[in-house]
Amino acid sequence: MNKPLVLPAPAKLNRLLHILGRRPDGYHELQTLFQFLDHGDTLRFHLREDGEIRLTPEIPGVPAEENLIVRAARALQAESGCRLGAEIHLEKRLPLGGGLGGGSSDAATALLGLNALWQLGLTLDRLAELGLTLGADVPVFVRGHAAWGEGVGERLTPVELDTPWFVVVHPGVAVSTPAVFGAPELTRNTPPITMARALQGGASSWRNDCEATVRALYPPVAEALDWLSARAPALLTGTGACIFARLASEAEADRLLAEIAGRWPTFKARGLNRSPLHDVLDHDVLDDDVLGHDAVELDS
Repeated sequence: MNKPLVLPAPAKLNRLLHILGRRPDGYHELQTLFQFLDHGDTLRFHLREDGEIRLTPEIPGVPAEENLIVRAARALQAESGCRLGAEIHLEKRLPLGGGLGGGSSDAATALLGLNALWQLGLTLDRLAELGLTLGADVPVFVRGHAAWGEGVGERLTPVELDTPWFVVVHPGVAVSTPAVFGAPELTRNTPPITMARALQGGASSWRNDCEATVRALYPPVAEALDWLSARAPALLTGTGACIFARLASEAEADRLLAEIAGRWPTFKARGLNRSPLHDVLDHDVLDDDVLGHDAVELDS
């Protein structure tokens, strides 16, 4: 069997999340700052000649054909007319319902990875358009740069953010995004600001408009936020459930990890302005050996 193409699917944080209002289509108008982490899932791709898309292992409660990875592969086949297929193995590290963008990141890695494996030559613009049909967060992972996001998060402007160390805590619950956005008490009237003003204000002024609602609906998130905020600047990412603390150094992150040990599932990661997926693709996947199906590995 051909050797695998191995690619990362990094987590993201919403360093800021404002909700400006509800749109006529039911979605919400947002302003946000996306940043990647050097931590996430891993996808392994084997080429198939028969057009079949097979994903392993099964995720409980998510039929394979509904998984965003499979849907991304099908969308790419339909767009390109490609008759090739793939065996895809997912090493899942990011929690479901955690606000870290795991499913969207997996879908983006599938789009970019299969575009390379099948040698389709689709542009990032077209892949981002395909990604948007799968989810509002997919385009930022496709484009691979920290960004100011508007609309439902799909209108992206690249930015350079500070790159501190983060400690990310999962309070042990899965948050329902529809439940949060459907909650009557959710703040939906934050005045829009410019990207320049958001960046000028800096991390100390950034907030997440979903936080109060998630606190009320999910007491374990409130408990974890209170605990973490007493030790470092902390914020909810997306609609949660994960929360993150911003630290000045890796040593401070390690000390906080030691204090948390055994209380909640936790990891540390460095903030990144460029997705590690794009680093691997740019440096390795265009090599003739890789297109000939030699393996590409990501050090982790």
